[in-house]
Amino acid sequence: MTTPKTELDTICTAIKAGNIKSIVVLAGAGLSTSAGIPDFRSPETGLYARLAPLQLPYPEAIFHISYFRHTPEPFYAIAAARHPRNLNPTLGHAFLALLDKKGLLRFVFSQNIDGLEVDAGVERGKVLNVHGNWQSQRCFKCKSYYPDEEMRRAIKLGEVPNCPVEGCGGVVKPDIVMFGESLPKAFEERREEVIPQADLVLVLGTSLKVAPASGIPRLVKEEVPRVLVNNEVVGDFGSRGSDVCVLGSCDEGLREMARKLGWEEELDSIWREAVESKERVVKSEGWDEEAPSLDECIQKAADRMKLRMGVSDGHRRMLEGHLGEKMAGILGKARKAD
Repeated sequence: MTTPKTELDTICTAIKAGNIKSIVVLAGAGLSTSAGIPDFRSPETGLYARLAPLQLPYPEAIFHISYFRHTPEPFYAIAAARHPRNLNPTLGHAFLALLDKKGLLRFVFSQNIDGLEVDAGVERGKVLNVHGNWQSQRCFKCKSYYPDEEMRRAIKLGEVPNCPVEGCGGVVKPDIVMFGESLPKAFEERREEVIPQADLVLVLGTSLKVAPASGIPRLVKEEVPRVLVNNEVVGDFGSRGSDVCVLGSCDEGLREMARKLGWEEELDSIWREAVESKERVVKSEGWDEEAPSLDECIQKAADRMKLRMGVSDGHRRMLEGHLGEKMAGILGKARKAD
């Protein structure tokens, strides 16, 4: 991991001196990768690359509302492997909980839908899941709430859940914001409220490619330091004299930051407690069965879709053959009549 030590030291010294006490965080997929959720865009290992067997029109289609509306099967095919109820908070999530415990965390804008920030111990009111979360679900058609236990059953079976309301039968959708949907009004409201109050911005594990959340780092005042913890430099980081880029995983970078702050032992304790707490909740809710791997889910879905397409093609060929025979019979009768 490459770290500009003197610059990170300066940030940590300011925190310890009490000169930084209102930290705003923008969290991306990289914060959750060590929990078992792949990021989206890494070559070969990212989710989009691994979706190839599904032969989607484009990788992002699996999370686009227009595609989900008529073809929800791919989304639900991978849900068992990606559902956050099966996942534990990472050390990075625990670092945010530690900031909150010390009264330094102003707010977290999370681009993730896993809710692991709250699972780690961050106060719920200090987190906005910009793209929604998996905590609830409802019918896409009539908007009726769908029970958690039924959702759990469907996800475990890899099936698409449908609304039980008589006369509806619409597809059930978790309360996440897909591509093509509007962000919650709370995003703009909280952005306008908390960004001017920030005296440090932490940007964690994001490519900064999905607007409008990607614009948050550019909105902070020029004199406010920005710390990027990511595998590569993204956005306009490095353009300001107060920018700090910590290259590597979120867990590595935030552990190093905790070490410089003298918080490492406390961080490990919070992380351990968060994992134990999540495991108890998972067991009580019946999510503690071992989930299939993402690649297993994708391959199973690909086989199902291939079979379905094969049946459709076979049915089409049968109809064409039947129509051909019927047309031949009609033409034959016409010739005899002549």
